[in-house]
Amino acid sequence: MDLEFVRKQFPALDKEFVFMDNAGGSQVLSRVANKITDYLINSNVQLGASYKVSVEAGEKLINATDMVADYINASDSREVVIGPSSTMLFRILSISLSHQWKEGDEVIVSNSDHEANVSCWTDLEDKGIVIKIWKINPQTFEFEIEDLKALFSDRTNLVAMVHTSNVLGTINPIEEICSIVHKAGALFCVDGVAYAPHRLVDVQKWNVDFYVFSWYKVYGPHLAVMFGKLHLLQNMKGINHYFIKDDDVPYKFQPGNYNFELTYSLTGITDYLNAFYEHHYPDYPLKNNREKYQKCFELISIHEEKLSAVLLSYLNTNSKIRVIGKTDADYKKRVPTISFVHQDLKSSDIVLQVDKFNIGIRFGDFYAKKLIGDLDLNDKDGVVRVSLAHYNSLDEVNDLIKALKSILVD
Repeated sequence: MDLEFVRKQFPALDKEFVFMDNAGGSQVLSRVANKITDYLINSNVQLGASYKVSVEAGEKLINATDMVADYINASDSREVVIGPSSTMLFRILSISLSHQWKEGDEVIVSNSDHEANVSCWTDLEDKGIVIKIWKINPQTFEFEIEDLKALFSDRTNLVAMVHTSNVLGTINPIEEICSIVHKAGALFCVDGVAYAPHRLVDVQKWNVDFYVFSWYKVYGPHLAVMFGKLHLLQNMKGINHYFIKDDDVPYKFQPGNYNFELTYSLTGITDYLNAFYEHHYPDYPLKNNREKYQKCFELISIHEEKLSAVLLSYLNTNSKIRVIGKTDADYKKRVPTISFVHQDLKSSDIVLQVDKFNIGIRFGDFYAKKLIGDLDLNDKDGVVRVSLAHYNSLDEVNDLIKALKSILVD
């Protein structure tokens, strides 16, 4: 991967600062920022009017939604629900879907998830919905499939879990889990927020029923997307005005509509990936966009594995450090979101000292509160989290290690 080419696409990287809190929010592409400006200057009108500018604005947003559908491999653009945040989209989904449920029906959540895909379901206990929790093995930090199967009953309606933990960085085998969930007669809802910045999303391949992630973690604006299988969305009660028809998908899940300029700017992400492909593979032209994106993410994964390997190598050799998650860098098993705790120091103490080096990392529970609690890490102020992206360099990782070595004495 040509890192110089990549870094030129992100204006914020010109600063004398190292961004390693990317799981909290990535830096934005110049293409995305320019498209936001372009829309506001040239297309800032209400949609649905007969005049030319409104028609053109509508076409831009149709094209953007079609792009998102292609990017995640949805079979129909109506399966794409754009919203302000993943948390809000999960909440809308839980409200809409639960209208079909009865008291005593069950939902399984995991203890590894961000609360966005937990609280929206656990709050349904007030309506008599029974919540069960699938917990990771605290020694291996892995989910055990047999533990999930033991939670199923004939009242299980839905399983909600994370594709990649925003603390552990582990990539869960959601295609395999989805098959098991469907055999049990339940729906499968996946939080892809920590996965989408590092790998290409493919909702049809995985056969998930619902999949949600945030674009501001994927080099874009503060916006999110929810995929839902069309027949499920059509049969759900919406939350929009009473006169919005049941078959008006996705609008019935978008009260007040969606943000136009930010949605249009999402095309800057795929423009970047197309440019990334053409730069790296000029002699191998492909017409299929998803094949291009897959080749891009293969290069991204390899680069990120190299970064992870260097950082994990250092962390694994310090006897007072415990990596919370997989200790190897294999990109097939993890993304470059790496968490650790120190035997003697609180996580907050470490991060506050790293701040002085103009390197942005973070400590805390990252809203994965059940996980941090179950791992008994609250007294440590949670974990130290270093979350890398493909625009990070080996020099930056080595600078972080140098800073840590000055703070953490083995």
